[in-house]
Formats: sequence, structure tokens, C-alpha cells
Amino acid sequence: MAYINRNINGEITEIFETRQYDAQEYISLENAELIEFIKQAATNHDVKAVLSSSDVALVRVLEDLINTLIDKNVIQFTDLPLVAQGKLANREKIRGHLTSLDNLMSDDEGIL
Repeated sequence: MAYINRNINGEITEIFETRQYDAQEYISLENAELIEFIKQAATNHDVKAVLSSSDVALVRVLEDLINTLIDKNVIQFTDLPLVAQGKLANREKIRGHLTSLDNLMSDDEGIL
């Protein structure tokens, strides 16, 4: 998904990976209009923004795939290169920490 800005004619003029003041509309990376804009893009910034947004989604897919393969004993965590093991372990810790923070915040909602 990507955030886009449109001109007064409704044409896409800019693409962003995060919400911007003037780019609130969120569309799929597979949207035909967005794909056409990318093909016609005058700057590399626009293409990089779409690729970056796509990369984030793909990383999550790959992470889920690796976890599924490990859970099904197709591969072992230790089969992965040490660098990959470290990166996956760090992401899991961060995700666990964020989940804990979300739980704390939702527990406090009834207090106010």
C-alpha cells in the first residue's frame, strides 16, 4: 500500500510510504492507476517510495514464511546463517515488546 497525492484533475502526482499532510489517500500497490504513474514517473523518488513500501510488506511475508517453515520442522532455526538468526531474533523481541505495550495501553483504557 502507498499514500498518494492527487492534482485538481484527480491524477496521481506523488507517492509516499507514510501518510503526509497532503497525501491521505491509501491505495494498493497493485492499483492500475498507480502502476501507470510509476511507469511514467519523472523522478526516482516516487519509484523508491513505492518499492520501500512494498519492501516492508514483503519482509513481513518472508518472516512469516520462515516462522512457518520452522514451526513445521521443514528447517531448523539453526540452519539459518548466524546473521539471519540474529535479525529474526531481534525482530521477534521488538514485536513482543510492542505487543506488551499495546496490551498495557488497552488495559488502561477503562481507567480514564
